[in-house]
Amino acid sequence: MGPRLRDDLTTVTSRDPAARSRLETALTYPGLHALWAYRGAHWLWQRHHRFAARLVSRWAHALTGVDIHPAATIGQRVFIDHATGVVIGETARVGDDVTIYQGVTLGGTSLERVKRHPTIGDRVTIGAGAKILGPITIGEDSRVGANAVVVHSVPPNSVVVGIPGRVITRRRAPVPASFDERNEDLVPDPVGLSLESLFTRLHELEERVGSRGLAHEIRPSESGVWSGDDFSI
Repeated sequence: MGPRLRDDLTTVTSRDPAARSRLETALTYPGLHALWAYRGAHWLWQRHHRFAARLVSRWAHALTGVDIHPAATIGQRVFIDHATGVVIGETARVGDDVTIYQGVTLGGTSLERVKRHPTIGDRVTIGAGAKILGPITIGEDSRVGANAVVVHSVPPNSVVVGIPGRVITRRRAPVPASFDERNEDLVPDPVGLSLESLFTRLHELEERVGSRGLAHEIRPSESGVWSGDDFSI
């Protein structure tokens, strides 16, 4: 277990620009403490020391604000940032290199003793306040926006936002050579992506109108405000 705990410490220190040293990280990061406690509780759970495992998880919850069931499966290099309010249920499975922000719930939607919590693929980022509910799968390399409520499975390389969660794009820009890997954990701006998609569609419609000999360009008013019968931007 020692190498796994050191790996957790290295992950937080390398991926959080606010972390100034391994000692500071080890002593002051509640997300790391919660993960370490989970590792111990999970070890006990697998060896059928169920009561002791639940005690460890209960103490960790009281100290860190993170509630991880000891039966959950959490992979390597997982980063729980800010930590407070994170809930990970009994049958949840979290892959490698996953980033989880505060207030995230990986919850169940059934009271039966079956697989009832989500499966999170590798390299997924889950934004603050997001709720992922039920025995669904979030595909690898996906991003779940802040405060999204996801109740259906999501394919790999997706960006999911809204209530209920919807996939707004599955295209990812090429990573430049100078890319700082710490920025990979940032959740994309869903409003910006939506506006970009809207203006792309608008440009396509203008080209279609122009190809029919009806030259017309859609522009905002002189005040710069888009307006219509039922909206204004």
